[in-house]
Amino acid sequence: MNRAALFDVDGTLTDTNHLHVVAWWEALRQAGHRVPMHAIHRAIGLPGDDLLDHLLGDDRDPSQQDRLSAAHDTLYATTFDRLPALASAGDLLRTLAAADWRVVLVTSAKDHELAALLRAIDADDAIADTSSSDDVEEGKPAAEPVQHALRLAKVPPERAVFVGDTVWDMKAATRARVSAVGLLCGGIPQSDLEDAGAAIVYRDPTDLLAHLDSSPFAAV
Repeated sequence: MNRAALFDVDGTLTDTNHLHVVAWWEALRQAGHRVPMHAIHRAIGLPGDDLLDHLLGDDRDPSQQDRLSAAHDTLYATTFDRLPALASAGDLLRTLAAADWRVVLVTSAKDHELAALLRAIDADDAIADTSSSDDVEEGKPAAEPVQHALRLAKVPPERAVFVGDTVWDMKAATRARVSAVGLLCGGIPQSDLEDAGAAIVYRDPTDLLAHLDSSPFAAV
């Protein structure tokens, strides 16, 4: 039976979380909102609408939605030609693909952002499929993004492992009944990832690659 390696992208395979923080901070500042960067950092990984709800509250002015999202997208797009992949990200995906894992990327990024992230990772030969925010109704921490990835990979939850760097990733995987692996390279503390459902936490893709044989991947 097939098995699937599901990966978040921002903060997990690419070192881009703080680029998103700065882009959202500036977009919010331009609209007159004073939101501390540490709060924005904790919200990275949520889809844009949910991120704004989380930061500004449900009673925020909905007429600002499109303007705030467009400002973030414009600011973040200025980095597209230099987005950095995390060390060993491509090697990790290729190692899993060579071991007959179906590698599927599960991201809250939009399709145009995902294209730039794929160029940074430079491992298209190892990636079987992708799922972006444009493919689902609800984003993380809902289970839907992970469930959609399982359908793409054509595997049941017990034949998959999900790797991410945020509490939203861990909650989404847990709700989809998929084993969750946390990485610290997105900047979220280990205790937070474990509390959200991470079965085990590694420093970064390099650390996970070095310990694949003793990781949850070895149990599937």
